[in-house]
Formats: sequence, structure tokens, C-alpha cells
Amino acid sequence: MAQTARKTNWFAIWVTLGVVVALVLVTVLVVSLNNAATPKPLPTEVNTPSSAGIDAETGAILVGDGPDRLDTYIDFMCPVCNQFEQIYGAEIEGMVNDGSITLGIHPISILDSQSNGTQFSTRAANAAYCVAAADPDASLPFLQAMFENQPAEGSNGLTNSEILEIASGVGVTGIDSCVNDGTYAGFVTTMTEQTPIQPGSQGIGTPTIAVNGEVIANSQLPPAGSLATLFE
Repeated sequence: MAQTARKTNWFAIWVTLGVVVALVLVTVLVVSLNNAATPKPLPTEVNTPSSAGIDAETGAILVGDGPDRLDTYIDFMCPVCNQFEQIYGAEIEGMVNDGSITLGIHPISILDSQSNGTQFSTRAANAAYCVAAADPDASLPFLQAMFENQPAEGSNGLTNSEILEIASGVGVTGIDSCVNDGTYAGFVTTMTEQTPIQPGSQGIGTPTIAVNGEVIANSQLPPAGSLATLFE
């Protein structure tokens, strides 16, 4: 007896192929989104920023030219740093503007572990140096805007695009490659390791404050409106 010819079920084959193609496309999309969400690893080589507004030896971004010196060591993901800015920021800016002090901003990174692997603290500090190198006068407005848009600890932090938008908001553009490439990331790491330790502390913390070169404990900070008493 002749064997019955098998009919090819083309409908089933095309449905199967369609499912396979869809799965491949979904996989590609997921991988692409994950790659876009996760910044590339930051470089470790130390590129020292060259700008009149940056003290390359100490890492201080200098604002103003007053006779007294106030140095602040901050991490852009540190909520206590944001509290410090809310309490004393306007007062500090006033002392800079009236010629009383020179402000030295030290953007450091001790909270990279709190941003789900995106190294937000280092990326933000790197961006602060990118801004300072491009336009020193924008350094303080950039710091203020970063704290106004501060992400929560434990979040992914801001993306590089969001950081660049903040920089653009204070008038600084043309630093895309500096921010995206992490040009000063290695410098941030080096400066972080050199952060002084507050009296009574066991390790580096933020904010750390120095008055005319002397590091003080945060418990020594006066009430809001009285910061000038530190220089008496």
C-alpha cells in the first residue's frame, strides 16, 4: 500500500517562526535598555583638571576671593550634605558675594555603593569638575542645582543626560564628552582618599567642613545665620 503523503503545516511553522523572532527582538530590546541604563565603567587614570578655578593639589573648586577660607567636602548623594546646603547655602553664597570668604568646594565620592552600581557619586563629582573647568563662575549654581535635584540613597541616581541638563540650566554646555567619558573620575577617587577626617570620627564623612585650614566637627557648626562667627 502506498504511504500517505504528509502535509506540511505551514501555518504552524510561520507561527513558530514569528514567536522566535519576537523573542529575539524582545531580548535585544531588554539588553539595549539595560546597556543604556548602566553607564560604562569609569576610567581609573588620573586626569588633573586645569583651570584657574580649581586647586589641582587639593581638589578644591574655588569660588570667590575673600580673605577667609571655608572648605566643604560633599557627596552629591549625601542627604546630610543637602541639609547643610539648605541650612547654610544662602549664607555661604552671601559671604562669597560680599567678599568675606573664598569657598573651596571638594566634590568627593563615598556613596557609590548607594546607587545600584551606577557610581552616581563619582559621576556627579566628575561633572562638577567638568563644569568648573569650563566655567568657574557656574560651580556654585551647579552645586545648588544638583542638591535641588538630589536622588535618594539607594536609587540609581541621575543619569549623565540628566546631569548635563542641570549643567545646561546653569549656563554650561559643551561638556558632554567630559561627563560621559568620566574624564576626571580618577581624580575624584584620588581626592576622596585625601579627605580629612573630622575630630572624633573614625573615617571620612560628609559633609566635612574646614575653616581657614582647620577641620571642625559638625557639632561645632553654629545656628543658621551665624556662620560668620566661625571666622571671628
